Amino acid sequence: MHHYPTLFKQYLQQSGYSTTTQNMLPGCVRDFLQYGRFKGLTEVTPIVILDFYEWLHIRPLKRGEGALSAMMISHYVYALKVFFSWQEASGGISYNPMSGLKFRRGERNSREALGRDEITALFSAAPSIRERVMLHLFYSCGLRRSEAVKLSIRDVQARHRLLYVRSGKGASRRVIPLTGKVAGELTTYLEQWRKGRDSDKSAFMLNRVGKAMSGVSYNHLLKGVVRRAGLWEGITPHYLRHSIATHLLQGGMSLEYVRDFLGHRHLEATQIYAKVGAHQLQQL
Repeated sequence: MHHYPTLFKQYLQQSGYSTTTQNMLPGCVRDFLQYGRFKGLTEVTPIVILDFYEWLHIRPLKRGEGALSAMMISHYVYALKVFFSWQEASGGISYNPMSGLKFRRGERNSREALGRDEITALFSAAPSIRERVMLHLFYSCGLRRSEAVKLSIRDVQARHRLLYVRSGKGASRRVIPLTGKVAGELTTYLEQWRKGRDSDKSAFMLNRVGKAMSGVSYNHLLKGVVRRAGLWEGITPHYLRHSIATHLLQGGMSLEYVRDFLGHRHLEATQIYAKVGAHQLQQL
């Protein structure tokens, strides 16, 4: 059974999953196989998986005190979903023991930002370049959904590492700087996915049939990523915008900078994120 994590990692690499996912998921599967002491995958049953899931809630940390976080437990669930789906599709098993299982999902405050580990989980659960670009628009660039809908090709100057919001809330305009990694992903999307799909020649983001993405389309695309990441299904594009604001403030950015980054007209609107961030830090 010890060879499965290695084979699983090779599958993740070949399927285009991120490096973070390639390193994280096989380890989760290894822990599960060691827990069950199986002689073969046919011995894995839904009951054993549920027992493992309950055990994760009381399992002590390998380093330090305390137990696993809800987010880490969701990583284990996601790892097992991907692993057994792969085994079923490749003929390794005839029955997927994960199918039909339901796992608890925690509720969260509507003003609570996502944790950095949750953001990492979202990107890890987004193997396609279109999904990763969608995450970058709302998280890395902090766009409103309406701004993403209106975004055109000419607004994205990846070579110069700039993104222009020409019709923000209240008819405001702003320029968003892009990191090298984000600019690279946007360039890859334009050159490898967007190129040749000319049903809508101006829109930056297109749906699968080549039409401009609508707000509903963005919600649907994000929901698929959220579901694969095993996170709370109530996460919307605004959660990502909210989260980057909180993370920038926690990282030491000034309120004035974050206000301009988000396109807020008044500093009071930005201060909401500072208050939420402080509240979350007190709970760590």
